[in-house]
Amino acid sequence: MSNPQIKFGTDGWRAVIADDFTFANVRIVAEAIAAYVHAHEDPSKGVCIGYDTRFGSKAFARTCAEVVAATGIPVQLANAITPTPALSFGVRGRKAAGGIVITSSHNPAQWNGVKYKGWYGGSGKPSMIAAIEACLGQPAARPPQPAHIEEVDFLPPYLKAIESFADLDLIGRSGMKFAIDSMYGAGGTYLSDIFTRIGVAHVQIRGNPDPLFPGINPEPIEPHIRALGEAVVANGCDAGLCTDGDADRIGATDDQGNFVDPHKIYSVLLSWVLRRKGWPGAVTRAFNTTKMLDRICAKHGRELIEHGIGFKYVVDLMLEREILMGGEESGGIGFQRHLPERDGLLNALLLANVMAEEGKTLGQLVADLQAEYGEHQYGRIDLHLSDEIKNGAIARARALKAGDPVFAGMPILRQDNLDGVKFYLDNPEAATKANAAETWLLLRASGTEPLLRIYTESCSKESVAKLLESAREFALGGW
Repeated sequence: MSNPQIKFGTDGWRAVIADDFTFANVRIVAEAIAAYVHAHEDPSKGVCIGYDTRFGSKAFARTCAEVVAATGIPVQLANAITPTPALSFGVRGRKAAGGIVITSSHNPAQWNGVKYKGWYGGSGKPSMIAAIEACLGQPAARPPQPAHIEEVDFLPPYLKAIESFADLDLIGRSGMKFAIDSMYGAGGTYLSDIFTRIGVAHVQIRGNPDPLFPGINPEPIEPHIRALGEAVVANGCDAGLCTDGDADRIGATDDQGNFVDPHKIYSVLLSWVLRRKGWPGAVTRAFNTTKMLDRICAKHGRELIEHGIGFKYVVDLMLEREILMGGEESGGIGFQRHLPERDGLLNALLLANVMAEEGKTLGQLVADLQAEYGEHQYGRIDLHLSDEIKNGAIARARALKAGDPVFAGMPILRQDNLDGVKFYLDNPEAATKANAAETWLLLRASGTEPLLRIYTESCSKESVAKLLESAREFALGGW
């Protein structure tokens, strides 16, 4: 019987190991995926399964393989720790019916999860995830003999693809130096190996797999990325490049060791692609992502599409029409011409490519963007709250009206409820700055955790800090 705690979020199911993430529940999820494949895909094409560095991931992957194979679906099981984009690339390249990755991405060490990948090599579309959830607790039919489980190496074709997508010769001739941080995750030493081969000076930290992720969550944002910034400064590097727990997301630091948020990374890559490559297609961004992208697109005459939070919405668009790039606040950025999937390793290579082509450090590239498109500063806080407080805060936020000066005394201009509750605010500081960024604040409740996330963007770090603190007080009821 299905466990009511099994609920898919923006990118699969996640839970605490030995609490809800148990072998019994993993079998339920694997059975539901198998039932979905039998009902909606061609099961003879098989399913690819990979796993990350988390505790028990290899054993959970093997369990999934056995459940899926028992229903008559052939399985190609990773023979080693595999970055999520490499598994996705394998699903598409091997023309499989779908894929499973055992990972909890950026969550703390006590968590694990199951991601489903569609036949096209990207996050399962919302319709797919809904269909899988509908299959929970419904046993799939079993033939007399299980299908074959084959262990495979998904890395060689994937690495060849990302190396050909970036200009390695240019990076190799750049004379630049990098620090690389895999956060003990599935990114391992792949970037370091590439840089060693092409003669790029670099240092590697946290490249060894460690399911405890000692001292950090494997999420490439502050404070977890601080060790990378320290390595950059200590070794005189031009930038630090970081991937998350399953290597589908990117983070970075500049040459001074300062954190470069994913919004600036996306903006740097987008500006470069539009100026240097001219590849066709619209650009997408999630509801909680910087509006600097809108300004970049406007300058280059590109359509900008805003969508809900979760890369699955990017995938939907990439499967429907021509999309140049799609991305989200968390550092997940994808190029349709590569794969309808986030890829932290590819984007790290491309950042090095941009720096090499422009002859600038990452810090200089960000400063150029701020000068051209106006200062955009961003902040986020995560509040661990009971469902009652979390949902109450969202209800109170929805009830606010234009003109209410609830957040740092800034009157609300308008509200947008595409995904969460977002306010555009009248920030008096914006009047004192040329080309100032729009000021907005977003409250969004997690659908799978007792968590309320608060995001904001404004024209200065000071107003970002004021807005986050004001929104924290609002969420906790102190207003």
